[in-house]
Amino acid sequence: MIKRHRFGAQDCRIESRETVFQGFFRITRMVISHRLFGGGWSAPLKRELFQRGDAVGVLLYDPKNDLVGLVEQFRLGALKDQFGPWQYEVVAGMIGPDETPAEVGIRECQEEAGLKVENLIPICDYLVSAGGSDEKMHMYCGLVDLQGREGVFGLDTEGEDILLQVWPYKETMQAQSEGLLNSAALTIALMWLQLNHQKLTNSTQIKS
Repeated sequence: MIKRHRFGAQDCRIESRETVFQGFFRITRMVISHRLFGGGWSAPLKRELFQRGDAVGVLLYDPKNDLVGLVEQFRLGALKDQFGPWQYEVVAGMIGPDETPAEVGIRECQEEAGLKVENLIPICDYLVSAGGSDEKMHMYCGLVDLQGREGVFGLDTEGEDILLQVWPYKETMQAQSEGLLNSAALTIALMWLQLNHQKLTNSTQIKS
């Protein structure tokens, strides 16, 4: 039996809310209190919330040829990473107004990898870093023919410079075990792929 959380949204009080930065992202300063496990209420807590919004990630996988598609691009937050600021990632993008996660996944596969992916398999939804951000990632696996599909993609209007690489499955998993593939979304997606690999390799549901 799954144990639900003891408290819910009704068990916290937002006492004040103030936008302290509005640029490419938004940062909101909040004063909030919440119920305590031992009874009563917490003292008011002042916290800053990084408001990025919901995103979609798609792991590209070719079950017929046992290939994985990885996108590589520069990431400012990885400047101090041991492998440098270029990261291997899943295809990803932010959800806009009136868009569904699946619609965004299909659009981003075209923009970032030049691929028409119609068969999206849900992996999971997860909160990226709930201690300070409201971002939720909706993860999918996109089944596609990856043979001969490497290249440079991305939208100039968004400053994107994205390299699609195609790796054999075994090499991908070896790179993950060595710590080279250290993006959170990619790590989660590859763990799912490892669990579902045999089932997917028997699949014939490929859209190219």
